[in-house]
Amino acid sequence: MSYQKRTALALASALAGTVVLLAAPAAHATVVDVDYKCKTPIGDKSAVSPIDIKSVKSGGGYRLTMSFQKGVSSSPVELGKGAMNPSAVIEVGGADAGQVQVSGPPNSAAIPANTPIKISDLSGTYTPKKSGKVDFTAGVLTIKALGTTTTCTPANNPGPSLQLDVTAAGNAQSTPDGGGRLPKTGPLDSAVALGTLGGTVLLTGAAGVLWLTRRGQGAVGR
Repeated sequence: MSYQKRTALALASALAGTVVLLAAPAAHATVVDVDYKCKTPIGDKSAVSPIDIKSVKSGGGYRLTMSFQKGVSSSPVELGKGAMNPSAVIEVGGADAGQVQVSGPPNSAAIPANTPIKISDLSGTYTPKKSGKVDFTAGVLTIKALGTTTTCTPANNPGPSLQLDVTAAGNAQSTPDGGGRLPKTGPLDSAVALGTLGGTVLLTGAAGVLWLTRRGQGAVGR
């Protein structure tokens, strides 16, 4: 096997090892059933809704979106378009601690009386204060409508709907080229980051092959 071919194979092996290393997931999400106990103006109500929390990297933090797959309360009267305003708390645990306030738009269509109230997606921004694996769990849900307030509290101690491996501001580790660590978030962002780094390594590898090839040719000519 020629010197040039051996060099190309060695660089390809190094690139493959890098891809395997970076392919490890930086986020883990699951749908969790939350048993809400609601205090309403007309008495206590309860409902179980599967909750999904997703994240998207946004600047130095993460944009969290909390989704409800089932309604959690009802109204004895029709709620007209825009009459209901939802908000909630996402509990932060693990390496970091605190709460993220999330909110969403009013109802886009009228909600008939005595039917489950479908909550729109609620969003808010989380900025890490500590680095490590952080859990995000559904907390208290608040529904304001027609001058009244309904508070729904999880009663079944639900598990986290999302876990992220985060880096707090100021804790980024420098790389040999002086850049910061690649951001870590959901599967889509991880794939983009992986593709970017993979392209950089590939270009560097090509340059290395070219340099080593020229060097080998020079050695032959001497």
